Amino acid sequence: MREKASAVRERRAAAIGEAPTDTPIPAVLRSYLRPLAVAVIAGVFLALVGALGTSDTPLVPRLGYWIGLSTLGAVLGTTVAQAVGGLWPGLASTWWRALIIVVVLTPLFTVLVWLAGGRSPLTPRVAATYFGVTLLMTSGMTALMTLATRRPVETHAAPPEAPPPRFLERLPPRLRGGEIYAVEAEDHYLRLHTSKGQDLILLRLSDAVAELEGIEGAQTHRSWWVAKAAVQDARRGDGRATLTLKNGVEAPVSRAYARALREAGWY
Repeated sequence: MREKASAVRERRAAAIGEAPTDTPIPAVLRSYLRPLAVAVIAGVFLALVGALGTSDTPLVPRLGYWIGLSTLGAVLGTTVAQAVGGLWPGLASTWWRALIIVVVLTPLFTVLVWLAGGRSPLTPRVAATYFGVTLLMTSGMTALMTLATRRPVETHAAPPEAPPPRFLERLPPRLRGGEIYAVEAEDHYLRLHTSKGQDLILLRLSDAVAELEGIEGAQTHRSWWVAKAAVQDARRGDGRATLTLKNGVEAPVSRAYARALREAGWY
């Protein structure tokens, strides 16, 4: 069975063009890679514009200063984010987590920036300036990290004794009793893809996803929720993944969610 499962994973990887890796990066380290990449880019930008009056400093030391601060912020921010996710799992994919990170990091980085900037006399005006600029930087970086590392909204299979998902009550009569494959947003309506065909209902996708709890699935795109059991095949083209469902419909996977879904074993 293990050999068979391994072979299936290899075939799926080949189907979407993913190169096999003999030495996978541990998940903990992998979670830092994207924030660090964003931090380096932000550090280069801050150095080039001479943020906080550093424009008179030679370029190379300026690059070292801002890239160093940005990468330190990325490491601390990611660590705080993981701690928040462990303490409050419900906040793991919300902007509340970002707010907590900003509240924790801003005072710390105000002191660090002041120390690295030469420890000028800490008058109320200087302190307010450093705090305000650091707050803007921390908020901007945290927003970028949140967008770059956000995960899809997932729904989970219900235990056997649990009542059926509330969403099933919304199915039109001709679709009742069918298996739900996917839900696709079309303007103010949702197109339901099921084993008994398709139909439209008036509802927001966010409300539908909340009511689909009890069926294992996930949001694969801002306009799509897909049931995991409905996926028959996956392929990648032009940098985007596409899931083929049991009824032949193709559901897109956005770049923002591709890695999380791949790690969760969707393809």
